[in-house]
Amino acid sequence: MKGYLILENGHTFSGEMIGAVQQGYGEVVFHTGMTGYQEILTDPSYANQIVVMTYPLIGNYGINGTDFEAKRPWLTGFVTSQACTKPSHDQQEKTLHSYLEEQGIVGLTGVDTRSLVRMIRQHGSLKGYIIRATEAELLQGTLAFPDLPRDLVKKVTTTGIYQHTATGDHHVVLLDFGAKANIANSLAAHGCRVTVVPATTSVEIIRALQPDGIMLSNGPGDPQENRDLLPVIRELAQEFPVFGICLGHQLIALAYGAQTHKLKFGHRGSNHPVKDLLTGRVHITSQNHGYTVDDASLPSVLQVTHVNVNDGTVEGVRHRALPVFSVQYHPEAAPGPEDARALFEQFTALMLERKGQSLAYAT
Repeated sequence: MKGYLILENGHTFSGEMIGAVQQGYGEVVFHTGMTGYQEILTDPSYANQIVVMTYPLIGNYGINGTDFEAKRPWLTGFVTSQACTKPSHDQQEKTLHSYLEEQGIVGLTGVDTRSLVRMIRQHGSLKGYIIRATEAELLQGTLAFPDLPRDLVKKVTTTGIYQHTATGDHHVVLLDFGAKANIANSLAAHGCRVTVVPATTSVEIIRALQPDGIMLSNGPGDPQENRDLLPVIRELAQEFPVFGICLGHQLIALAYGAQTHKLKFGHRGSNHPVKDLLTGRVHITSQNHGYTVDDASLPSVLQVTHVNVNDGTVEGVRHRALPVFSVQYHPEAAPGPEDARALFEQFTALMLERKGQSLAYAT
């Protein structure tokens, strides 16, 4: 079935609809990864977004039962140049097409994604519809492009407390702002017992769980829309080591008085170079964010530890007096680079120090 991606700037891209035969509306963003489409489809950080894949062939290894980052997708559309109908992988259980249909997500393939991405890079992220060609003809000139909700954390967070990992040397409470499953998996791989809690969980409840450390997860939307969470973050940081990833990083910065702003088209890919200012090393990182911490607004209590080599934006901070640190990128990325796995070792070292068993991680 023929369909269109119609952008708010008036441009239209044609293709063939796959997945659910329905209309999709969202912020149109692009991801430059060659692999990992299953993780992208199920990353809650893509809530209310139509994701364009820049790699030309997507779906060639199908969908398997183990590489999900969440139980369901939160994006509103998926756009490719080509979508493979006959995947080849020993673990594949279904095609991309059948997964999208099963989950009620509309897709569009056969699109000139090179031209589309060049437009997004020029104009910035744009709102758009994926729509059937027959409907597009009927609605021509009448489509509205309303603002999208920016407070999405409460939409995607877990509804209850649960234990992801029952055993481990360190007990970590993971605040779920839209957490990817591999954050908890990575913590478990570094010897942590992980309890996942809703984003709005109180300090009293978290304290009663007797954690050794606090993990602040990734998540969707505008970080400024989550200011109600900042007092909890500040209070927890007074008692426990805190590690923030992506949105968690932005919320730590906001909690201490910094500001954030929206990037023109965001960072979404698996090969972004980031420089560690403490060691001078450059890491290849996986990223997915549309907002960044404003460097000029950072208070003196926070030190910039990492910067993006491409555009100089802040990619990491740490508190000068407390065991609190964060990165904008994804050290748990799977599939993706593993350059930043040592950050989990840094976190476990801080928890050991809190227990009086070891010195803090050397920087």
